[in-house]
Amino acid sequence: MLSIALPKGSLEEQTLLLFSQADLEVKRSSREYNPTIADHRIERVKILRPQEIPLYVAEGHFDLGISGHDWVAESGADVIEVAELPYAKTGAGVVNLVLAVCQDSPVERAADIKPGSRITTEFPQVTKAFFDNLGIDVEVSFSYGATEAKVPELMDALVDLTETGSTLRRNGLKIIDTVLTSTTRLLANRDAWEDPGKRVAIEEIRTLLLGVIEARGRVMLEMNVAHEKLEAVIAELPAMKRPTVNKLFGSEDYAVSTVADKSTVNVLIPRLKAAGAEDILEFPISKIVR
Repeated sequence: MLSIALPKGSLEEQTLLLFSQADLEVKRSSREYNPTIADHRIERVKILRPQEIPLYVAEGHFDLGISGHDWVAESGADVIEVAELPYAKTGAGVVNLVLAVCQDSPVERAADIKPGSRITTEFPQVTKAFFDNLGIDVEVSFSYGATEAKVPELMDALVDLTETGSTLRRNGLKIIDTVLTSTTRLLANRDAWEDPGKRVAIEEIRTLLLGVIEARGRVMLEMNVAHEKLEAVIAELPAMKRPTVNKLFGSEDYAVSTVADKSTVNVLIPRLKAAGAEDILEFPISKIVR
Protein backbone atom coordinates (compact mmCIF):
# COMPACT_ATOMS: atom_id res chain seq x y z
CA MET A 1 0.00 0.00 0.00
CA LEU A 2 2.65 2.56 1.07
CA SER A 3 6.04 3.40 -0.38
CA ILE A 4 8.62 4.80 2.04
CA ALA A 5 12.05 6.42 1.72
CA LEU A 6 14.48 5.91 4.62
CA PRO A 7 17.64 7.99 5.14
CA LYS A 8 21.14 6.83 4.34
CA GLY A 9 24.15 8.12 6.26
CA SER A 10 24.19 9.52 9.78
CA LEU A 11 20.50 8.79 10.45
CA GLU A 12 20.54 5.32 8.89
CA GLU A 13 21.57 3.16 11.84
CA GLN A 14 19.16 4.78 14.30
CA THR A 15 16.31 4.72 11.76
CA LEU A 16 16.73 0.99 11.15
CA LEU A 17 16.86 0.42 14.92
CA LEU A 18 13.66 2.43 15.42
CA PHE A 19 11.81 0.44 12.76
CA SER A 20 13.05 -2.85 14.21
CA GLN A 21 11.86 -1.88 17.70
CA ALA A 22 8.50 -0.86 16.19
CA ASP A 23 8.16 -4.42 14.76
CA LEU A 24 8.73 -3.04 11.26
CA GLU A 25 12.11 -4.63 10.69
CA VAL A 26 13.94 -3.48 7.56
CA LYS A 27 15.46 -6.53 5.88
CA ARG A 28 18.33 -6.08 3.47
CA SER A 29 19.35 -8.30 0.60
CA SER A 30 21.99 -8.01 -2.10
CA ARG A 31 20.07 -4.96 -3.33
CA GLU A 32 21.38 -2.64 -0.63
CA TYR A 33 19.20 0.36 -1.45
CA ASN A 34 15.99 -1.68 -1.92
CA PRO A 35 15.27 -3.46 1.38
CA THR A 36 11.89 -4.84 2.39
CA ILE A 37 9.58 -4.61 5.40
CA ALA A 38 7.35 -7.64 5.97
CA ASP A 39 4.22 -5.64 6.72
CA HIS A 40 1.07 -5.47 4.60
CA ARG A 41 0.98 -1.68 4.93
CA ILE A 42 4.40 -1.15 3.34
CA GLU A 43 4.81 -2.13 -0.31
CA ARG A 44 8.14 -0.55 -1.26
CA VAL A 45 11.21 0.70 0.63
CA LYS A 46 14.14 2.72 -0.65
CA ILE A 47 17.21 4.04 1.16
CA LEU A 48 18.27 7.47 -0.09
CA ARG A 49 20.19 10.54 1.01
CA PRO A 50 18.11 12.53 3.53
CA GLN A 51 18.74 15.70 1.52
CA GLU A 52 16.67 14.27 -1.35
CA ILE A 53 13.84 12.63 0.54
CA PRO A 54 11.57 15.66 1.22
CA LEU A 55 11.35 16.57 -2.46
CA TYR A 56 10.82 12.96 -3.57
CA VAL A 57 7.96 12.68 -1.07
CA ALA A 58 6.50 16.03 -2.16
CA GLU A 59 6.64 14.97 -5.82
CA GLY A 60 4.80 11.71 -5.08
CA HIS A 61 7.61 9.25 -5.68
CA PHE A 62 7.02 8.07 -2.09
CA ASP A 63 4.04 8.23 0.25
CA LEU A 64 6.26 8.49 3.34
CA GLY A 65 9.80 9.50 4.12
CA ILE A 66 12.09 10.17 7.03
CA SER A 67 14.39 13.16 6.99
CA GLY A 68 15.36 16.14 9.09
CA HIS A 69 13.27 19.27 9.34
CA ASP A 70 16.42 21.09 8.19
CA TRP A 71 16.22 19.41 4.78
CA VAL A 72 12.51 20.14 4.52
CA ALA A 73 13.27 23.82 5.11
CA GLU A 74 16.23 23.85 2.73
CA SER A 75 14.37 22.14 -0.11
CA GLY A 76 11.12 24.04 0.40
CA ALA A 77 9.31 20.71 -0.07
CA ASP A 78 5.53 20.86 0.33
CA VAL A 79 5.00 17.85 2.61
CA ILE A 80 3.01 16.96 5.70
CA GLU A 81 5.24 16.63 8.78
CA VAL A 82 3.26 13.78 10.32
CA ALA A 83 5.38 13.29 13.44
CA GLU A 84 8.49 14.51 15.18
CA LEU A 85 10.87 11.63 15.88
CA PRO A 86 13.50 13.02 18.25
CA TYR A 87 16.51 10.87 17.45
CA ALA A 88 19.76 11.51 15.63
CA LYS A 89 23.17 9.87 15.19
CA THR A 90 23.71 10.37 18.94
CA GLY A 91 21.80 11.98 21.78
CA ALA A 92 18.18 13.00 22.03
CA GLY A 93 17.87 14.02 18.41
CA VAL A 94 17.83 17.81 18.50
CA VAL A 95 20.39 19.36 16.15
CA ASN A 96 21.10 23.01 15.50
CA LEU A 97 22.02 24.72 12.28
CA VAL A 98 24.48 27.29 13.60
CA LEU A 99 26.48 30.26 12.41
CA ALA A 100 30.15 30.05 13.43
CA VAL A 101 33.26 32.17 12.93
CA CYS A 102 36.93 31.83 13.78
CA GLN A 103 37.59 31.70 17.53
CA ASP A 104 39.61 34.92 17.53
CA SER A 105 37.10 36.86 15.42
CA PRO A 106 35.65 40.02 17.04
CA VAL A 107 32.22 39.05 15.67
CA GLU A 108 29.99 37.90 18.55
CA ARG A 109 26.53 37.70 16.96
CA ALA A 110 24.94 37.34 13.55
CA ALA A 111 23.99 41.02 13.39
CA ASP A 112 27.72 41.86 13.52
CA ILE A 113 28.48 40.04 10.25
CA LYS A 114 29.64 42.61 7.71
CA PRO A 115 27.86 43.00 4.37
CA GLY A 116 29.72 41.15 1.63
CA SER A 117 31.01 38.46 4.01
CA ARG A 118 31.57 35.02 2.51
CA ILE A 119 29.45 32.27 4.12
CA THR A 120 29.99 28.58 3.33
CA THR A 121 27.22 26.03 3.97
CA GLU A 122 25.37 22.95 2.77
CA PHE A 123 22.14 24.91 3.40
CA PRO A 124 22.34 27.91 1.03
CA GLN A 125 18.58 28.59 0.86
CA VAL A 126 18.06 28.60 4.64
CA THR A 127 21.24 30.64 5.12
CA LYS A 128 20.26 33.23 2.52
CA ALA A 129 16.80 33.59 4.08
CA PHE A 130 18.38 34.00 7.54
CA PHE A 131 20.62 36.86 6.45
CA ASP A 132 17.90 38.44 4.29
CA ASN A 133 15.77 38.57 7.45
CA LEU A 134 18.62 40.41 9.18
CA GLY A 135 18.97 42.80 6.23
CA ILE A 136 22.61 41.79 5.65
CA ASP A 137 23.75 41.14 2.07
CA VAL A 138 26.24 38.26 2.19
CA GLU A 139 27.83 35.95 -0.36
CA VAL A 140 26.59 32.40 0.27
CA SER A 141 28.61 29.54 -1.23
CA PHE A 142 27.57 25.89 -1.31
CA SER A 143 29.93 23.58 0.55
CA TYR A 144 30.59 20.08 -0.76
CA GLY A 145 32.04 18.98 2.60
CA ALA A 146 34.87 19.78 5.01
CA THR A 147 33.02 23.02 5.76
CA GLU A 148 35.01 23.72 8.95
CA ALA A 149 38.28 23.75 6.99
CA LYS A 150 37.29 26.77 4.91
CA VAL A 151 37.17 29.33 7.72
CA PRO A 152 38.90 31.77 7.90
CA GLU A 153 41.26 31.26 4.93
CA LEU A 154 38.62 30.80 2.23
CA MET A 155 35.44 31.96 3.94
CA ASP A 156 34.54 34.41 6.70
CA ALA A 157 31.92 32.21 8.43
CA LEU A 158 30.03 28.97 8.09
CA VAL A 159 26.53 27.67 8.70
CA ASP A 160 26.54 24.00 9.66
CA LEU A 161 24.67 21.34 11.63
CA THR A 162 25.87 20.36 15.09
CA GLU A 163 24.58 18.32 18.02
CA THR A 164 27.15 19.42 20.59
CA GLY A 165 29.40 21.97 18.87
CA SER A 166 32.49 19.92 19.77
CA THR A 167 33.69 19.49 16.17
CA LEU A 168 33.48 23.22 15.57
CA ARG A 169 35.42 23.97 18.74
CA ARG A 170 38.11 21.44 17.81
CA ASN A 171 38.55 23.29 14.55
CA GLY A 172 39.03 26.66 16.24
CA LEU A 173 35.52 27.99 15.61
CA LYS A 174 32.92 29.57 17.88
CA ILE A 175 29.15 29.54 17.50
CA ILE A 176 27.60 33.00 17.42
CA ASP A 177 23.99 32.25 16.52
CA THR A 178 21.46 29.52 15.79
CA VAL A 179 19.90 29.66 12.34
CA LEU A 180 17.44 26.79 12.79
CA THR A 181 16.68 23.98 15.24
CA SER A 182 15.86 20.63 13.69
CA THR A 183 14.67 17.14 14.57
CA THR A 184 14.00 14.05 12.50
CA ARG A 185 10.50 14.00 11.02
CA LEU A 186 8.11 11.47 9.50
CA LEU A 187 6.99 13.11 6.25
CA ALA A 188 3.94 12.32 4.14
CA ASN A 189 2.96 13.19 0.60
CA ARG A 190 -0.13 15.41 0.62
CA ASP A 191 -2.13 13.22 -1.77
CA ALA A 192 -1.30 10.10 0.25
CA TRP A 193 -2.35 11.90 3.44
CA GLU A 194 -5.73 12.76 1.88
CA ASP A 195 -6.30 9.18 0.67
CA PRO A 196 -8.51 7.49 3.34
CA GLY A 197 -6.88 4.06 3.08
CA LYS A 198 -3.33 5.37 3.06
CA ARG A 199 -4.15 7.83 5.84
CA VAL A 200 -5.11 4.97 8.16
CA ALA A 201 -1.90 3.08 7.33
CA ILE A 202 0.24 6.20 7.85
CA GLU A 203 -1.37 6.89 11.23
CA GLU A 204 -0.85 3.27 12.33
CA ILE A 205 2.84 3.42 11.42
CA ARG A 206 3.13 6.76 13.21
CA THR A 207 1.59 5.17 16.33
CA LEU A 208 4.15 2.34 16.30
CA LEU A 209 7.15 4.64 15.79
CA LEU A 210 6.05 7.14 18.43
CA GLY A 211 5.32 4.29 20.83
CA VAL A 212 8.96 3.25 20.65
CA ILE A 213 10.20 6.83 21.04
CA GLU A 214 7.95 7.34 24.07
CA ALA A 215 9.21 4.14 25.71
CA ARG A 216 12.89 4.90 25.37
CA GLY A 217 14.51 5.54 28.71
CA ARG A 218 11.46 4.22 30.61
CA VAL A 219 10.97 1.04 32.65
CA MET A 220 8.05 -0.64 34.36
CA LEU A 221 8.28 -1.18 38.11
CA GLU A 222 6.08 -3.68 39.91
CA MET A 223 6.03 -4.36 43.67
CA ASN A 224 4.00 -5.71 46.54
CA VAL A 225 3.02 -3.38 49.39
CA ALA A 226 1.43 -4.05 52.77
CA HIS A 227 -1.83 -2.16 53.17
CA GLU A 228 -0.54 -0.06 56.08
CA LYS A 229 2.46 1.09 53.99
CA LEU A 230 0.64 1.88 50.76
CA GLU A 231 0.42 5.64 51.22
CA ALA A 232 4.15 5.92 52.02
CA VAL A 233 5.10 3.94 48.91
CA ILE A 234 2.70 5.85 46.65
CA ALA A 235 4.27 9.11 47.82
CA GLU A 236 7.61 7.95 46.38
CA LEU A 237 6.27 6.81 43.03
CA PRO A 238 6.44 8.70 39.75
CA ALA A 239 3.82 7.94 37.11
CA MET A 240 2.66 9.19 33.73
CA LYS A 241 -0.78 9.61 35.29
CA ARG A 242 -1.30 7.58 38.46
CA PRO A 243 0.20 4.25 39.56
CA THR A 244 -1.90 1.11 39.15
CA VAL A 245 -2.92 -0.41 42.49
CA ASN A 246 -4.64 -3.81 42.78
CA LYS A 247 -5.60 -5.91 45.80
CA LEU A 248 -3.66 -9.18 46.11
CA PHE A 249 -5.90 -12.27 46.10
CA GLY A 250 -6.77 -13.45 49.58
CA SER A 251 -4.87 -10.60 51.25
CA GLU A 252 -5.24 -7.06 52.51
CA ASP A 253 -2.01 -6.13 50.71
CA TYR A 254 -1.55 -4.60 47.25
CA ALA A 255 0.27 -5.05 43.95
CA VAL A 256 1.50 -1.70 42.61
CA SER A 257 2.91 -0.90 39.17
CA THR A 258 4.16 2.30 37.58
CA VAL A 259 6.37 3.65 34.79
CA ALA A 260 9.63 5.35 35.75
CA ASP A 261 12.61 6.92 34.04
CA LYS A 262 15.44 4.40 33.78
CA SER A 263 17.90 7.10 34.85
CA THR A 264 16.18 7.42 38.24
CA VAL A 265 15.64 3.80 39.30
CA ASN A 266 19.03 3.45 41.01
CA VAL A 267 17.79 6.06 43.52
CA LEU A 268 14.10 5.22 43.39
CA ILE A 269 14.26 1.49 44.18
CA PRO A 270 16.10 1.90 47.52
CA ARG A 271 13.60 4.61 48.50
CA LEU A 272 10.67 2.33 47.66
CA LYS A 273 12.24 -0.48 49.68
CA ALA A 274 12.71 1.87 52.64
CA ALA A 275 9.07 2.99 52.37
CA GLY A 276 7.87 -0.60 52.63
CA ALA A 277 7.73 -1.99 49.07
CA GLU A 278 8.66 -5.68 48.64
CA ASP A 279 9.34 -8.04 45.72
CA ILE A 280 10.25 -5.09 43.46
CA LEU A 281 10.57 -6.05 39.79
CA GLU A 282 11.94 -3.94 36.94
CA PHE A 283 10.94 -4.60 33.31
CA PRO A 284 12.00 -2.94 30.05
CA ILE A 285 9.25 -1.30 27.98
CA SER A 286 9.18 -1.69 24.19
CA LYS A 287 6.32 0.72 23.42
CA ILE A 288 4.13 3.27 25.17
CA VAL A 289 1.03 4.23 23.17
CA ARG A 290 -0.91 7.13 24.61
